[in-house]
Amino acid sequence: MPPYDPSAFPPFAVTVDLVVLTVRRHALCALVVRRGESPFQGRWALPGGFVRADEDLGAAAARELGEETGLRAHDPEAPTPDNGAHLEQLGTYGGPKRDPRMRVVSVAHLALAPDLPAPRAGGDANSARWAPVEALLHHETDAGREDEQPAPLAFDHAQILADGVERARSKIEYSSLATAFCPQEFTVGELRRVYEAVWGVALDPRNFHRKVTGTPGFLVPSGGTTTRQGGRPAQLFRAGGATLLNPPMLRPEV
Repeated sequence: MPPYDPSAFPPFAVTVDLVVLTVRRHALCALVVRRGESPFQGRWALPGGFVRADEDLGAAAARELGEETGLRAHDPEAPTPDNGAHLEQLGTYGGPKRDPRMRVVSVAHLALAPDLPAPRAGGDANSARWAPVEALLHHETDAGREDEQPAPLAFDHAQILADGVERARSKIEYSSLATAFCPQEFTVGELRRVYEAVWGVALDPRNFHRKVTGTPGFLVPSGGTTTRQGGRPAQLFRAGGATLLNPPMLRPEV
């Protein structure tokens, strides 16, 4: 190998940013943290951090997910743990001026999990919260608070969030990913509310029930029922073995 001089190339850092989505109070919400340090001190941002020298990208994303939410990345080949979350790579963002500190390339990841408790802040964040994605994407992160003015997310996180939301919206059309927002056992009504929250539309209950129960491998009856939604007992299901849906659940035109 010919001589190689690393100093001949400009240094840059690599980070992982997380689009962590969940459904809370029938709304699609994302985890955001208020930055406690410069740059963008006091602004809301997606959780994330720098990749360590001894870890690969997937390990860094899983570490940040655990630190920010207490969740473990779910291995598709293993049983889903109680605190497991779907985690996948979303995209790479490397605009030369996206971070005023230095050249920083971010590899964003998308994480999906059932209704999660109030988050805890860590690292350089001094607070964390779940916020409806529509409010975040329309710069309404402090809506209803008279002491603060709405501001866009720090860095290019608004674009990363928008890409993550669209990835989730499109993938639940043709895959079983919507079940990642549900507990291990769920009703058809609970699954329908996931689709409604992610897509932002109302769905006909009867048509939805017919489609999801008629799609091979999508849902499997667990053998139990629940009354947690009130009314008559509803049948409980769990995710089946199918990863791709045939026919797909097409998003309604809005």
